[in-house]
Amino acid sequence: MTTPAFATQLHAVLLRDLRALRREVEAYPNDDAVWATPPGIANSCGTLVLHLAGNLRTYVGHVVGGIAFERDRPREFAARGLSRAELLRDLDATMDAVDRAAPQATAAVLASEFPLAIGTVRVNTQDFLLHCAVHLGYHLGQVDYHRRITTASGVTVATVAPAELTSARPADG
Repeated sequence: MTTPAFATQLHAVLLRDLRALRREVEAYPNDDAVWATPPGIANSCGTLVLHLAGNLRTYVGHVVGGIAFERDRPREFAARGLSRAELLRDLDATMDAVDRAAPQATAAVLASEFPLAIGTVRVNTQDFLLHCAVHLGYHLGQVDYHRRITTASGVTVATVAPAELTSARPADG
């Protein structure tokens, strides 16, 4: 059974944004900076990384891909002081889960109702997976601004790179 184009593109976008999140974590000058919470900023980079890893490993890896994972959502928001190396290992495990789950996103799976209730609603799997990608992009932008604010650096790490889309080709060709 072939993977539908939507699933292939979603897989590529999730991995692109997870690689960008990895570059963001690597761009912090030290482990303490990823946990900084300046006034007006509710979540640190570390908190957002743990949250995104838990979210994607649960909904994409576990639910769609059948990969064993037990989420600890309260820990995502309570943990502090993990090293950048620990956060990067979590991101690597998340990328692996997304990679392994991708072939399971068949046309039938995408057209079906997502197996878990999301809050108080039931949704279509394709809709919810698209939501997961947008959720990742939203928090990736927060991490980018968090890094720039806490490090006083305007340096970019090439987040949301169109060149990494599955349809990218040279503009002059």
